[in-house]
Formats: sequence, C-alpha cells, structure tokens
Amino acid sequence: MQTAWIVAVTLAVASPAAAQVCKPQDFGGAYGVQLTGTTTISGDAKPVSLIGRFEFDGKGGVSGSASVNFDGFFLGNPVTGTYEARTDCTIDWSLQDDSGAWQHFSGTLTPNLQSATFRQTDPGGASGGTLAKLASQCSDAGFQGSYSFSIVGTVIPMNPGDTGQKVSYAGNLVADGAGNLALSANGVVTPLGNATVDGDCMVQMTVTAPSGDVMKLRGVLVAGGKEILAMVTDPGAAVNARFHVR
Repeated sequence: MQTAWIVAVTLAVASPAAAQVCKPQDFGGAYGVQLTGTTTISGDAKPVSLIGRFEFDGKGGVSGSASVNFDGFFLGNPVTGTYEARTDCTIDWSLQDDSGAWQHFSGTLTPNLQSATFRQTDPGGASGGTLAKLASQCSDAGFQGSYSFSIVGTVIPMNPGDTGQKVSYAGNLVADGAGNLALSANGVVTPLGNATVDGDCMVQMTVTAPSGDVMKLRGVLVAGGKEILAMVTDPGAAVNARFHVR
C-alpha cells in the first residue's frame, strides 16, 4: 500500500504582517516530526498518524525514518531527500520512501530554528504537522518530571465484528527518569505505564487507559526533553499523543 504520509515539506510563506528572519545556514541536525489529520489522497477520507526522525545535513540533504498509521494499518519506512531553508523562515524538503513515492508539505520555522508547523501540500494531504529539534540527552533520564498529556484519535475496525471508537484521554503524569510512569490526579499518584528512551531519542511507551485497555506508543523526545510527540502503534489505532512538561 502506498501511503500518503511521507515527506516533502514546503514550509509556508509567512505573511508580511508576521514577517520573520531566519539564518538558513544554521539549520541542520536531528528533528522529530509528527503529522496528524485526515487525508483524501487515496480517495475516501482516511485518518493518518505519523511519527518520524529526520537528519538535515546542513548541505541540502535529509534522511531518516518514519512510522505511520494510515487507515488503521501501521507501516514504517526509511526516507531520503533534499531540502532548502530560506531567510524568510520557509523551508522546502522532498522525501522519497523505499517504494519510490514522493510527498510534499509546507509550513514555517521559528526564527531560532528549533521547531516548525507544517502541512502536506499534496492535494488532500493532512494538515497537522509539527517539526521539533531532538532533545540533547536521549536516555531514560531525559524523560522525567511532571507532564500534561493528551491521547486523541480513532480506533478503526480491522476485522469482522470489530467496532470503531473514539479515543480521548488526557491528564497529568509523573515520569521518574527510570522508565516508570504514574498518573497524578488530585494529589493521588497511581501507576500508568512505562517508557524506554533509545539513544536516538525514539521513545517506546506502554500506557493503561481508564477503560483498562493497554496502549503501545512510539514517540520522539524533543525540545530539550520537555515534549514527546507520539502515536499509538496498536492495529487499527489512528491515535496521536502529545506529552509536555507542566
């Protein structure tokens, strides 16, 4: 299946009233990416969730990998391509997956080059994109403190007899820096799940929802460890997650 997710970003031109100045020669390094929303590229509207890690080489080349849930199917691919950063804080990049497909996106970098918002510019592409610099410390110790979180999306029926459902789960958690997660509510702390942060800043998480369902998530640690961009990887789950230091 050719998914409509992977990347070619043209980060949108800022309006004159909100003109920004960036130093494109300083743009480079490793970034985490999250893309959410609905796509009609393959025909009918389908939910999409994507998490990726990309390396910009400072010379116009980009490479990395991405995981995507497209219409309930979980896939992963390496990607390669090119990019161009500009002084007006727009940036283009085009990535090709291992099937040979290309996709295109657009958005705007912040002047400090630490993050961007973007959208897919292919007709019918998803619009909710976030790009953020990876954390400098990528270990379990880099994920600790009090975080607010939201886990939102749709579980798609994949087999006869399955039923679809909406997922909306939010709250506050405490991460102890040793892989343990706890839910914090009204002064009461209860076990929530666990997390492992790999050396490349990718995060594997297991979280128990209020319903008792256990969700597996894949994410990326960004913004100096202050934020995790994530997605649920369970079959049928087009579900996105964000964790942010309180």
